[in-house]
Amino acid sequence: MLFPTPALTAADVRVLADVDQMRNQLRHEVQAKPGRWAGGLRKFLTADSVAASNSIEGFKVSTVDVEDLIAGERDVEVSEENKAETLAYERMMTYIQTLHNADDFAYSKGFLNALHWMLQGHRHTERRPAGQWRSGPVYVTDARDPSIAAYTAPDAELVPALTGELVDWLNTDDGAHPLVRAAMAHLHLVSIHPWADGNGRMSRSLQTLMIAREGVLAPEFSSIEAWLGRPGNTWEYYQVLGRRGSTYRPDQDVSEWIRFNLTAYHQQAQTVHARWVRSGTVWAMLEEHVAGIRLDDRVISALHDVAMSGRVRRTRYEQSEGLSLQQAQRDLRDLVALRVLEPVGKTRARFYTAGPAYPATALEVATTPTTLDSPY
Repeated sequence: MLFPTPALTAADVRVLADVDQMRNQLRHEVQAKPGRWAGGLRKFLTADSVAASNSIEGFKVSTVDVEDLIAGERDVEVSEENKAETLAYERMMTYIQTLHNADDFAYSKGFLNALHWMLQGHRHTERRPAGQWRSGPVYVTDARDPSIAAYTAPDAELVPALTGELVDWLNTDDGAHPLVRAAMAHLHLVSIHPWADGNGRMSRSLQTLMIAREGVLAPEFSSIEAWLGRPGNTWEYYQVLGRRGSTYRPDQDVSEWIRFNLTAYHQQAQTVHARWVRSGTVWAMLEEHVAGIRLDDRVISALHDVAMSGRVRRTRYEQSEGLSLQQAQRDLRDLVALRVLEPVGKTRARFYTAGPAYPATALEVATTPTTLDSPY
């Protein structure tokens, strides 16, 4: 038995309509004026989702470090464990993104287990197997006292039947709004807790996949994982899940869970749109600045990274502009000579931050915080 999808209130319907409007507006803006900054924004949003979802599970890697790891940087100052978790989650997320328009797609138990192997294969042991249903009990412990089980998942013997019911539900359109269905899929999977480890990230990834399959926005713009990873939101996430009870009780009203997710969708849509606008504004300002100092306009991408992420590495600049090693090094040396950038560190670990001559107005726009409205 799965949780029944609750009926929406008038307030829920209004919030959902607002979310649909914001997402459609962003889609039209992206299609009408994609901009050279769009690729960098997509990479940032992917990295932000990976960093946030991993942080919920205790793997702390900043978004800019995730961006560097994805770009292939080896000299990023994170632990080997955090590096492995970051790259595994990024590989799975990249695969999920490619499925947004895959033909003849269907959910299956095998598909879910394959995703789990991509996430947890590097941790596979006989006791905690990856890509296989758990064979024993699993608990979510209380953050304040690990000797207390805040949630005890269904018996392992029930997992095959429950996941089978979930797969059937995933493959059947019940008429609910796709964003509501995605939220319910998250709740179903995290409550069944079918694996020995990785259940939270798998549940959030399933939600991301279902939103992406809806087709309104590119997958990178669709995830709410970055919103869930903000500390206050993470706390409320656990609180809302915790109020479902300490055991699996699917015969209950989960309207609170839907309202929580609608808030997440709404505020994440606000956040992504604000970053889209800031990115375009900063890019235009940097175009004008680069023209004034008579450098090739390809250096704008390096300067844009510095404004939006706080720093740039040679590898990322080289990849984003399709340059040779020598071209990238020469451009960065020129920017340092003009005092637009400042180098930090030596040799392969070096990165670049804003120098004294970096246009202050662009930095001001990039760092101006966004005010989020509460949808309810």
